[in-house]
Amino acid sequence: MAQALPADGGPPPRPSLSERLPRLLEAMVAIGGDVEMHTLLDRVLTAAGTLTGARYAAIGVLDDEGGLGQFVTRGIEPELRKRIEEIPGTDRLVRRMVERPRPLLLDDLTQDPRFTGFPTHGPAIRSLLGSPIRVHGVGFGALYLAQPHAAAFTSEDLQLTQILATEAGIAIGNARLYEAVRQRARWMDGSAELSTSLLSDDSDNALAVVAEQAMRLAGADAAFVMTPAQSGGMEIVAACADDPSGLIGTVVPAGSETVRQLLAGEPVFVDDAAADSDLPRRVASGYGPSMLLPLASDGKVIGALVVPRGPGGEPFSFAERAMATQFAQQAALALVLSEAQRDREQLAVYEDRDRIARDLHDLVIQRLFATGMLLETAQRAAGSSDLQTRIGRAVNELDATIQEIRTAIFALQQGPEEAPAGLRTRVLRETGTAARTLGFQPSVVFQGAVDARVGEGVAKNLIAALREGLSNAARHAHAGRVEVSVDASGRLPDGRDSVRLTVTDDGIGLPEGGGGRRSGLRNLAQRAESLGGRVAFGPGPDGTGTMLSWEVPL
Repeated sequence: MAQALPADGGPPPRPSLSERLPRLLEAMVAIGGDVEMHTLLDRVLTAAGTLTGARYAAIGVLDDEGGLGQFVTRGIEPELRKRIEEIPGTDRLVRRMVERPRPLLLDDLTQDPRFTGFPTHGPAIRSLLGSPIRVHGVGFGALYLAQPHAAAFTSEDLQLTQILATEAGIAIGNARLYEAVRQRARWMDGSAELSTSLLSDDSDNALAVVAEQAMRLAGADAAFVMTPAQSGGMEIVAACADDPSGLIGTVVPAGSETVRQLLAGEPVFVDDAAADSDLPRRVASGYGPSMLLPLASDGKVIGALVVPRGPGGEPFSFAERAMATQFAQQAALALVLSEAQRDREQLAVYEDRDRIARDLHDLVIQRLFATGMLLETAQRAAGSSDLQTRIGRAVNELDATIQEIRTAIFALQQGPEEAPAGLRTRVLRETGTAARTLGFQPSVVFQGAVDARVGEGVAKNLIAALREGLSNAARHAHAGRVEVSVDASGRLPDGRDSVRLTVTDDGIGLPEGGGGRRSGLRNLAQRAESLGGRVAFGPGPDGTGTMLSWEVPL
């Protein structure tokens, strides 16, 4: 039944307590649902305003450090809300009510010294009601109501507000517990996904996987992984950001306090990365709250995980920091296990390669050698000179095959650290590349301590000469066979030790005119002469094809 308005046109009469109790019950049901925190706080404000007839309502929530974390309002213009947030001591008003859980009821807040500095222009706010909100017995924040439609708040308003604040504390506690469980489950699932990923197909891109997962789980704007640099600082080696290429390679200097803490296994939390003088501008620019977490396993720091949010972003809570720290520890362990797994797999490959090398050496080469001896015996017993020549060629083929198998055995026995520097490996790589153009695999023979005796400068020029020789054979010779020999046991006419590269093909030989092939041969000659060596071109050993001999001193 509608209430009659007063004859003087003043505010409508306040509903009685019995009339407002059903509204209180409805409000308690509304805020007791399973909702997100900000929505829950907004419902509390709506219910409080409806119960008391307040024009303005606000909830101040303390953060983990005792400052004003959230300030949710209803009925207050954004500009005024901003000014209220910026009043010195606003956080102290909330904290005082949290620390001393007593309700507040003022008819005129402008006369109270606690509200010095409150904006005087804007909506006229005089009457104020406040009630603490406690969650599981611990102070959470405070509910404030201002300027009721009636003249002032009453003790009944205060009583209803306290009941609502108590129910809000229960609902907030449940919401926080639910959110904490959901958040922890998300981080645990993310850690499990990371471990599975690093121990399976994504191990080659492990650090990038760590950065990507951390950014997603923390709700951050970027994530970087740093590893100790040779200079003593830490270098960004993986990044998940809008422009990761601009961050890779950036070094945080060794003298910074941040690096000292990270290398000591201590996490670093920054409220505003852009204002942190320890971080390079290239890293910190455009970021706000940040977590820098050591990646440590068994007391050894293998790197650091940096997780920043954008400028003005919500600071990381204690719970988020704790879960991110645990994630970093799990990530470090997964990285170590992933590395150990790769080492085991690589060891298994090397063991298999050693077995193959032994089988080739002990079985295949011995059989080929025995076959060669039988052919030599047959050659001496053969009556026909043509037959002797053919058997001699077969023996030479077997000798060449034995040399190639020995080269393959040596390559199988090389470790990964030897591959980039070894001349044998580089020669085999060049011949393997040329095979795609030639249509067949060139034969390769090594003599002498090629890797041990040939320096890097000579090796680079030898590879260039080999590349030119193979290119000529592929483009001009129309060859069906190419033989490559690298001999590090030779001597030049002046007595200096030398390395000789020989490239022989069974093609059409050198043309009379020359053209592009002649220009390439001139380059080979100039390269050899600049090193004090020599080069020779001519037909192959049997008078057909082409033989390139490139020899320089060691």
